[in-house]
Amino acid sequence: MSRLPPDSLAYALLQAAHIHAAVAAGQSLADGQLARVDAGARPAVQDLVYGSLRRYGRGDFLLGRLLSHPLTAEEVRCLLLVTLYRLETRPDAAHTVVDQAVRAAGELAEGRFSGLVNGVLRNFLRREAELLAALAADPLASSQHPDWWLAELQRAHPEAWPAIVAAGNAPPPMALRVNLRRGTRGEYRDRLAAEGIVADPVDEAGLMLARPLPVERLPGFAAGLVSVQDPGAQRAAGLLDPRPGSRVLDACAAPGGKTAHLLERAELDLLAMDLKPSRCRRVTSNLERLGLRAAVRAADCARLDTWWDGRAFDAVLADVPCTASGVVRRHPDSKWLRRAEDIGSFATTQARILDALWQVVRPGGKLLYATCSVFPAENGEQVARFLERQPQASRRHEEQLLPTAEHDGFYYCLLEKSA
Repeated sequence: MSRLPPDSLAYALLQAAHIHAAVAAGQSLADGQLARVDAGARPAVQDLVYGSLRRYGRGDFLLGRLLSHPLTAEEVRCLLLVTLYRLETRPDAAHTVVDQAVRAAGELAEGRFSGLVNGVLRNFLRREAELLAALAADPLASSQHPDWWLAELQRAHPEAWPAIVAAGNAPPPMALRVNLRRGTRGEYRDRLAAEGIVADPVDEAGLMLARPLPVERLPGFAAGLVSVQDPGAQRAAGLLDPRPGSRVLDACAAPGGKTAHLLERAELDLLAMDLKPSRCRRVTSNLERLGLRAAVRAADCARLDTWWDGRAFDAVLADVPCTASGVVRRHPDSKWLRRAEDIGSFATTQARILDALWQVVRPGGKLLYATCSVFPAENGEQVARFLERQPQASRRHEEQLLPTAEHDGFYYCLLEKSA
């Protein structure tokens, strides 16, 4: 139990160090560490955690030049990483940040590293210009991505990889999807304007906020007037575009954003499925908030014998598990948790899901294969192998969205089964 006041920067730095260390040890941010932080301190802790994780390799590059030998106390190392992030992004309060970091260090390893933390951070401030110049000259450290990830991007996107890297290192934009069953986009934009919130239209039902803000500040969010969803993700429902009354399967549905968007566009006989009951509960909760209805079931979509009743679907959305390399700015722990061999592992799982779900598509029906990846082995190469295996399949539409300031990275391929 920390003795630091929850409203202090020292508390935020300490909690961020704990979470950063957990990620470095292999734990995902999805495991809910932030939920265990004092609610009032959560926004500050989240900024420190996400900001420092996005800077993969950057902090260690600096520490390699500030320490005479590697630190064995992992949480102290992570405290230094989150504090270096804070110093670089809030230079006007440098001395306060150092003081608070030293106080946080007093809570770790019986305070044995407080002096070291103080010395390292003050040395950084004295040598900051020199150190940052050296960092900028180092391609790996300045890219802030693992070396294997960088190599894959360079191979797959030889012209666009610098822009992909830059997008992956930046904070993500925040976009909304207006529930058109509850009102028009123009009406909701006017409600935002009345609250002093600036938003611009994107796609058919989207609004891009000029600045991210907590969902609690969105008028009518709890009443289901709007959802948070990236414009790239909003493309899925329009690409699949099932007719009203169609029998539709969303096979990997959690947390339910694409499921809800499909139902907002048309009345459907929709089954939303995901592997774990806990993930299915998130789908149900989102649908209830939006006033939408679908059958929700926990099952492995690739094991047809455990769930399929033999009735074919008109349209299937297969938003398959992937490396999430196109949304790394939203999930910066991916840089720390993913390994090069994960690409092949995900590709195997994706092929298994594709082959199984193709069996439940009716002749003349369609399947939208989707990932939030920018790696070809999960995308175009995966579809090419599938088309070789399935002579009934034809490719109607294909697009690779690379991450930009306006949207995350997604891949979509709409497949049609011959009648």
